[in-house]
Amino acid sequence: MSGNYPTYWKKPALISSAWLRWGITLSVVVYLYLATQSVEINWTRIYEGSERGWRFVSAFFNPDFTGRWENISQGLIESLTMTLTSTVAGVILSVPFGLGAAKNLAPKPIYLFCRGFISIARSFQEIIIAILCVALFGFGTFAGFVTLTFATIGFLAKLFADEIETIDPAPLTAMKATGASWLQQVNYAVQAQVMPRFIGLSMYRLDINFRESAVIGIVGAGGIGGTLNTAMDRYEYSAAAAILLIIIAIVMLCEYTSTLIRKRVQ
Repeated sequence: MSGNYPTYWKKPALISSAWLRWGITLSVVVYLYLATQSVEINWTRIYEGSERGWRFVSAFFNPDFTGRWENISQGLIESLTMTLTSTVAGVILSVPFGLGAAKNLAPKPIYLFCRGFISIARSFQEIIIAILCVALFGFGTFAGFVTLTFATIGFLAKLFADEIETIDPAPLTAMKATGASWLQQVNYAVQAQVMPRFIGLSMYRLDINFRESAVIGIVGAGGIGGTLNTAMDRYEYSAAAAILLIIIAIVMLCEYTSTLIRKRVQ
């Protein structure tokens, strides 16, 4: 009887037709070739740029922290200030939008309005928002503050609302049955379930905001990014390397600190 059964197992092909498999493979290869051609790869420019790239990489072995320290320190102070203030403002403002965007808490008109605002806030990258804010408010840290605050609201309010919608409904139902007000329901039935998660997300956003403060500074929204962009434009690679090393160190410190805090509250 054992001779009637195969002695090995072979995984069935995702596409049974061999002709179709080869046709798809050939189509993918042709597409990748045409896509590569449309990129306009210039090997001469790559070769010339590799020399500048090596000079930039080698600058990390000899960073210059003193030559432009005044500008670097000013940019760092601006970035840290923007990071802290925008995170605090964004956290405070994200609470009402998060509550309003939770279907199990808010009336439908408020729910639709808050969800619409959150969708708009999440539709644009920080760099695009920064360009618009610089056009509206001019160069400087205020444009960066508005950018990061707006982005923080979209980020936290969305996750906060989703967290509220997944809470255990039993405490909320019990509070409603006792005739508790809406604020009492939020305070006693919702807050206890979502607060640890909200604190953890806020710390995570603090980490993101510092990294983004370095990016938006390139378009004139203040911060260390502007100093980095100036150093790169002047081919001061040693100063640029020093700035990047400082950014990396602060990001690692923020990541470590936020991880510890998230572990304590969750």
